Amino acid sequence: MVALVIFLSVLFSCKTSPQHTPELKESMARGAVVYEDFCMNCHMPNGEGVPKAFPPLAKADYLMNKRLESIKAVKYGLSGEITVNGVVYNSTMAALGLSDSEVADVMNFVLNSWGNDDGKIVTAAEVSKIEP
Repeated sequence: MVALVIFLSVLFSCKTSPQHTPELKESMARGAVVYEDFCMNCHMPNGEGVPKAFPPLAKADYLMNKRLESIKAVKYGLSGEITVNGVVYNSTMAALGLSDSEVADVMNFVLNSWGNDDGKIVTAAEVSKIEP
């Protein structure tokens, strides 16, 4: 039920750019459900993360400037230092076991939410080509 509420809130209240295609909007809606299930506990419902522990996804320069690395982190996990919005984070994100289409959907949601406005769709085919 919670997933349905998030899906509907994303679908009907999310500000989207005119460049967002119906395909991207649908992927973002699916990604909102994946985000709730796998990402929200650490990165928070608003994408602001937890200071000194989990980096923000909201208005995150890392996501916008390091597309490949961001997709790779969601697909395979991440450990070691990264800098997000000028702040260094050094924690571990476990691999979540998501399918390539789930990775694409959650990336589309995150890249186009909370002040992020990428507008370029991440596809399952793109995700499938990323190696560890």
